[in-house]
Amino acid sequence: MSVVEPRPKPGRTLAVLLLAAMSFALAQTTVAPAIPDMARELHASVADVTWTMSGYLVAAAVLTPIIGRLGDMFGKRRVLVLALAIFAGGGVLSAVASQLGLVIAGRVLQGAGGGIFPLCFGIIRDEFPAEKRPVSIGLISAVAGLGGGLGLVVGGLFVDHSTYHWIFWSGAAMAALAAVGTQLLVPESPNRVPGRVDLIGTVLLGIGLALPLLAISEGRAWGWGSARTLGLIIGGIAVLALLIAFERRQTEPLIDVPTLALRPVLTTNITTLLVGFGMFGAFLLIPQLAETPKASGYGFGTSATTAGLLMVPGCLMMLITSPLAAVIGRRWGGRAALFLGSVVATIGLVLLASIPGSQVLLLVMCMVMFGGIGMVFAAIPNLIVDAVPATRTGQATGVNTLLRSVGGSLGSQVSASILISHTGVGGMPTSDAYQMAFAASAIITLVAGLAALTLPRHRGSAGTAASAAQVTSVAMVR
Repeated sequence: MSVVEPRPKPGRTLAVLLLAAMSFALAQTTVAPAIPDMARELHASVADVTWTMSGYLVAAAVLTPIIGRLGDMFGKRRVLVLALAIFAGGGVLSAVASQLGLVIAGRVLQGAGGGIFPLCFGIIRDEFPAEKRPVSIGLISAVAGLGGGLGLVVGGLFVDHSTYHWIFWSGAAMAALAAVGTQLLVPESPNRVPGRVDLIGTVLLGIGLALPLLAISEGRAWGWGSARTLGLIIGGIAVLALLIAFERRQTEPLIDVPTLALRPVLTTNITTLLVGFGMFGAFLLIPQLAETPKASGYGFGTSATTAGLLMVPGCLMMLITSPLAAVIGRRWGGRAALFLGSVVATIGLVLLASIPGSQVLLLVMCMVMFGGIGMVFAAIPNLIVDAVPATRTGQATGVNTLLRSVGGSLGSQVSASILISHTGVGGMPTSDAYQMAFAASAIITLVAGLAALTLPRHRGSAGTAASAAQVTSVAMVR
């Protein structure tokens, strides 16, 4: 008679997964305040040092869906420990490096941490009771935004009171601790998808994503209409089209196209791209607005640390509103939570476009905006998880996380371009530039909310089963 080994308590597992997710989320933005200091110490230009951000973004975008797929194949805990170990190793390399090239190489290794989120979502789906999944998934997703905001504060504190090296040391230590906790306290998921690694698909995905993301990252320097920028974007799209055609013919694809083509999955992914645009655009705009000298007539002349602190209450609102999205989802469906969150975030961005007259008003407006985004980011992974079979969770949520990164890159670059193209005395952006940039983010976020209305109504467990059946039938037709 076999004895069934008791599964670890969900609360303990969730605590470890939150630590793992936070280690990656902080690394999204901690480097930003340190770029000028890194340029001086490494004897490099600011433009060259920004590759520590661009390289990280490209690596995370390429590796996230791949790591999610590997988790489905070989075990989510095993791959999560590996991803955290690679992330920690990259942090150590960047911390000890005295040459910019090695710092960038370390950041590229840290990009493997992008796979943490789909792996966490998959573990929660496999291990947690049904009634605990929506809130747990929402909290993990909210950490992405919370960490992005806190990263600006943490990075500023290290720059102001220590050295930028501690940015990398602290990230490596957090990831290493999360890796040990995952190995000891998180159960291995029982759901597996036996198969082989699709090497050709992996190469095509890497090239197809790297080319346009590189163009987006360098668009301001090269010129958005330059042949190099447009050529990389068109080339990347062509490679991605080739990838889709190739994957449709594979029996064990890296990306299951029929799953991603399901209307709930496709619509949610489009919404994710748009909301990522609005959120990361705000991450760029709010600190710059706060740090602009008072002589401009609209700025507050704060330090980088204070500017980051002004965003903290808003980021913490995401932890409050993400469970609310689960409550709304259970009663009225995920699309209701997604739509409501998008509308609230849009209101916050419209308020910010009015250019707040005090730091208190700025703080309140940030709370409104990030509260809405917290609801959106909590609803999105739950919609994906409910729409796909358990064996495709890592892959589907990996692609969704990738699209959030792409949207964030677009939002940051578009907002920066608007500020640069509308400058006044002293080369500072005008108040009109901030109004236009916030308004652009508000419009994109509102479109995301309207797109959410095209999702099917509340589905529940029956909807999940129906989605699984639809995936199976589509695969059989293929």
